[in-house]
Amino acid sequence: MKHNSDFKFDLFLGKVTEKEVADIFNNSKVEVKDETAHSKRTGNVFIEFESRGKPSGIVTSQSDVYCFKITEGSYVFVETSKLKRLFKENYTKKGFVKGGDSNTSKGVLIPIIDLIY
Repeated sequence: MKHNSDFKFDLFLGKVTEKEVADIFNNSKVEVKDETAHSKRTGNVFIEFESRGKPSGIVTSQSDVYCFKITEGSYVFVETSKLKRLFKENYTKKGFVKGGDSNTSKGVLIPIIDLIY
């Protein structure tokens, strides 16, 4: 979108965005993941797809939106459909890693920057 210095236009965009955020909290199923333990150091989030030999995480999620707590006070919201696309792309390129409790889960590492752009 091109820059626009028109206050009324900016106000309109602000109102549209406020409605989008309100819809997330009022009408959407949000799955929240705390990634503060590793994300700052690695620059990635771990997207689980299997735990103890059973489907889990992204492949069983019923959420509309994922919320990742990246650091204290910093959150990233991503539509589940976008996260599933990123999951598939990264799984195809890099495969999976083990993680979770005692490394009993399988997941894909997705760069935080990819969640934002």
